Amino acid sequence: MTRDRVASATNPPRRSWGRMLALVVAGTVMGAGLMPIDQAATAAEEWNPDSSYTSSDNGDGSYRVPLLNSDVPDVSVERIPAAENDEGRDLYYMISTTMHLSPGAPIMKSYDLVNWEIVNYVFDRANIGDDFSLRNGRTSYGQGQWASSLRYHDGLWYVAFNTNNLGGSYLYTTDDIDDGSWDRISLGRSYHDPSLFFDVDGTPYIFYGSGSTSAVKYSADFSTVLAEYPQIIRPADYPNAPVGGLFEGAQVTYIDGTYYIVIITWPSGQGRQVVLFRSDDLLGRYATADGSNPYEAKGVLNSNGFAQGSLVPIAREDGGTDYWGMFFRDTFPIGRIPALIPATWGEDGWPVFGNNGSVTIGGSFDKPITLSPEEERLERLKSVVVSDDFANDAPERAYIDEDWVIPPGPDVDPSLLGVELVQNGGFENGTTGWIVNDTATLTASGDAATGAGAVQVTARQTTGSGPAQDLSGKLQRGITYDVSAKVRYTDPLAPATKQFFVTARYGSSTFTNLATVTAPRGQWATITGSFTVPAGQNVDTARIFVETPYTQNPGANPSQHLMDFAVDDVSVTGRPLTQETAHPDEIAPNGSRLALQWQWNHAPDNRHWSLTEREGWLRLTNGKVVTGNTRHDKLANDDEATYLEEARNTLSQRTFGPSQSAEISMDISAMKNGDVAGLAAFGRNFSYVGVKRVDGVNTVGVVNRTTPFTATIDQNAVEAFVPGTTAALGDATQVHLKADLDFANPSGQLWTTFSYSLDGISWTALGNRVGPLTLDGALTHFMGHRIGVFSYATQATGGYVDIDHFLLSDVRSAEDLPLDTAALDAAIAHAETLDAADYPEEDWQAMQAALVWAEAAAAGPVGTQNQIDAPERALSLQLARLGVIRPAPSLDIDLTAATRCAAGKVQVTALVANPNGVPVRAAVSSAYGTKTLAAVSAEKSATHAFTTRQTAIDAGELTVTATAEIDGETVTRTATAPYDARSCG
Repeated sequence: MTRDRVASATNPPRRSWGRMLALVVAGTVMGAGLMPIDQAATAAEEWNPDSSYTSSDNGDGSYRVPLLNSDVPDVSVERIPAAENDEGRDLYYMISTTMHLSPGAPIMKSYDLVNWEIVNYVFDRANIGDDFSLRNGRTSYGQGQWASSLRYHDGLWYVAFNTNNLGGSYLYTTDDIDDGSWDRISLGRSYHDPSLFFDVDGTPYIFYGSGSTSAVKYSADFSTVLAEYPQIIRPADYPNAPVGGLFEGAQVTYIDGTYYIVIITWPSGQGRQVVLFRSDDLLGRYATADGSNPYEAKGVLNSNGFAQGSLVPIAREDGGTDYWGMFFRDTFPIGRIPALIPATWGEDGWPVFGNNGSVTIGGSFDKPITLSPEEERLERLKSVVVSDDFANDAPERAYIDEDWVIPPGPDVDPSLLGVELVQNGGFENGTTGWIVNDTATLTASGDAATGAGAVQVTARQTTGSGPAQDLSGKLQRGITYDVSAKVRYTDPLAPATKQFFVTARYGSSTFTNLATVTAPRGQWATITGSFTVPAGQNVDTARIFVETPYTQNPGANPSQHLMDFAVDDVSVTGRPLTQETAHPDEIAPNGSRLALQWQWNHAPDNRHWSLTEREGWLRLTNGKVVTGNTRHDKLANDDEATYLEEARNTLSQRTFGPSQSAEISMDISAMKNGDVAGLAAFGRNFSYVGVKRVDGVNTVGVVNRTTPFTATIDQNAVEAFVPGTTAALGDATQVHLKADLDFANPSGQLWTTFSYSLDGISWTALGNRVGPLTLDGALTHFMGHRIGVFSYATQATGGYVDIDHFLLSDVRSAEDLPLDTAALDAAIAHAETLDAADYPEEDWQAMQAALVWAEAAAAGPVGTQNQIDAPERALSLQLARLGVIRPAPSLDIDLTAATRCAAGKVQVTALVANPNGVPVRAAVSSAYGTKTLAAVSAEKSATHAFTTRQTAIDAGELTVTATAEIDGETVTRTATAPYDARSCG
């Protein structure tokens, strides 16, 4: 397609279009305005839209690998044959990993295995606990839902997946995969990369494991494990196969009496690859009489890192079935991207994938399934990303209506919070209230750290021997306490420094170190810290005491382990209860419906976002103040999270490569001091353009967080604006923000250029491009970078931003290209050729809504390619949907009636014209009889005169009923024609 370009001009008129479907106001190229588009500049080209941003369909019957250009890892694909579905053709469904995102476990649908769209999710929330809801410092980054398995059996759909931190593995079922709700069963244990398999007799199994492959056999209702089969496949059994290192992701397929198991491996010094195992016995050595291992192994794909996935059945015209591979590869920071890879099966029963085992990145293969041209166009316009006008017009989805039981709040005595729990902690009253833990002597002392009293501990027999106080009935489960104590030792034979603990003892045998200090000999040192009593801890009997580190035989070196020491100023106070708890309104649907391409960063708080509070806008309200206390529970050091990672209700989509641009318009008038809001490209490392409100002043700027990461961070410093990227916004109440993402320069890194505009016309770049963003080596997030909108508060709740639109393009401003309207013009021109009478009302209105947006953009003025491409993509998709709706065959017939005199009598004449391309049978009726014209030829006419036998007649009309065979259907059309009164006397 030749692309028309629109040059920029200066000093454009300011727009005032209103909503225009909420999407017309946007931006332009840097530093300049644009005149309205001249519609007469060129004639519109034929409508032939490009494939969507996440389609690798070439539009000529071939496709490129990998597919989707986006993060779709851990894929599992299932076919439902034509004979078993209502659509009468093979349908494919695919599920993927989305970890901490909500909704999660997306269900994607395809008719050709190349183009996919999201049709459903398995769950809205994986659970309602703190981990999945960013409450109380907890997160599920890099955890949550992993490696789902999708299967269809006896009219039910099954999904199994493991969670690393949410209670193990779960099984979900539904009878309507496109739009149904799901029932959940907890499997009660964890299965690493679980793979469901129903054997030929219907027996269900789950294969699982890392480092080896095991299986369990379940009862039909999955309520009971009937048998265990550990280590069916062990790498050590295959010294000549490319196994070792990573060994997981098993997926089982049964083909003509043989069981095949696909496994990803990563041998030392090699790339990730596919090893295929096969056997006539599913359970391997558990099924052979002598316990021998019947599974054979062969490396079947070692090319460019395509590895984990499954075999996919494809029906042949001769009634047979081919099996191709759907395997993904790491393409960070975009993510893990799948590829459909052809397979040639040899007579030996092993496949060869790709071109003799080679799969070239960006290479093409012929599509395995041929659709009609109209269907092909529709499929390649579907996408897993979308521009949005936030019009709240997405359909209702059953997965949202989950039934959760809100747990009761903590059972707490508030009178014991915020008060000192230790009696006589300063020992001003000697040793009153104190006892000995283990064996020692406590003596009141005037040699104090503060005040007049302290306690001297002597004659210690164990490292746990020290002053103790009974706090039974005072410590409460789930409460966080601040603890402190001062210690000093002076024995010259003791080491120069010594570690001391304040320790809790629950009952007789549960000990927990609460806080510690390494004290220098001869000086007072302060033990200080905080601790939270576990929710399940029995606190009926509880004490705290001061001790030195445990060693089994301290008497062997008493100066090292049993030195005398003094204690003063012991304190334990419970913090007032600030713990967040799940709220019914946080979880209940709020009447706002987002497109399926959107996912929240962890489960949202539905009280604090809306598409209904301001029509056509997304409102993000700050319902909590970030604390800086959120941590990455996945990491050994519980690394601190940033404010952006802690923020609730960050709304995101997948990124796509190699080039992407995203643009929003944001109303900032309701922000409060300390609020931050904007547009982010994020993983654990991230970049964003945001507005910060400080002391009543709004400033826009860029934040860039890159590696290395440390366990402890200064959140404010991490999210400080990059010098040279800021601009004061003055009294502006609305700002347009733009992010241009470049994944290709260089490959493996994301660099982003940000810009802003106050009117959506004239744009200013905020410094140079920032980055690089790469995969976090600790796999803290372990997903492709996302693009999204966010808002958080650092001082007070209640502030909010309204976001008018989210516009996508694959053209970045940095490419310095003139604006291109060719595709937009072609789509509008094609829409104008269609007739509403040929289509269902609902489908027609959906197209008309997209057409209004497109025409408004075409009328201009327009700016960035985003505001041209977004309406064109929306209109082209709706046009393609109309294209697969077969219009009802239409029949035209023309009837002309007249009168004349013949022999003194009136005749009524009928002229029947047939403009159709087929013959027509026409029956003409009058008050004076009926005449059937058996075959009026195509594009010909026929006449007939009705004799009235009267000298005068009144005015009347003729009726013609025309019938023809069109496209195999009998079509009938009726028309009438009037005639005037006539006298022949």
